[in-house]
Amino acid sequence: MSAHVGLVVWGWGGRRKGASGRSRVTLSATECYIVHEIYNGENAQDQFEYELEQALEAQYKYIVIEPTRIGDETARWITVGNCLHKTAVLAGSACLFTPLALPLDYSHYISLPAGVLSMACCTLYGISWQFDPCCKYQVEYDAYKLSRLPLHTLTSSTPVVLVRKDDLHRKRLHNTIALAALVYCVKKIYELYAV
Repeated sequence: MSAHVGLVVWGWGGRRKGASGRSRVTLSATECYIVHEIYNGENAQDQFEYELEQALEAQYKYIVIEPTRIGDETARWITVGNCLHKTAVLAGSACLFTPLALPLDYSHYISLPAGVLSMACCTLYGISWQFDPCCKYQVEYDAYKLSRLPLHTLTSSTPVVLVRKDDLHRKRLHNTIALAALVYCVKKIYELYAV
């Protein structure tokens, strides 16, 4: 018996007033993709992963992942990618601004390791996350936005909801800061060891 997972694409029509008095925006059928947790055979987990990959590549605005294991793994993957991005930005900023705050004789003890950390995180993000369609998504926690989705139709009480976000500016930011940190580190190492 082949594994088959029920896939339902939902859309909401009409406008309703939410609890906060704001009107809910209509979701079209192409905006929300739900991967239901329906086990039909021993290959169900593989089928769930396939369904998720198809939804990511189709670039739905919202993806609701009902299977707990795949939802948790996806949320952790996104969290690690976010951590690498933030570390690259913060470490790169520390590398670039430490020489302005500390005496020049001591600033390289902080700025050089911070610059190397920024470049390492940026490189790892570029290799492992940059071309993954999952990096275009963030886990949605906003209760109002979640109330717009047809979560009442799910059997799971804790689905993972992904929302598609434009990450172009975010990538440009951490790439620019890491590149500037690289230039600073090369210049500083040259100054320290060329003398």
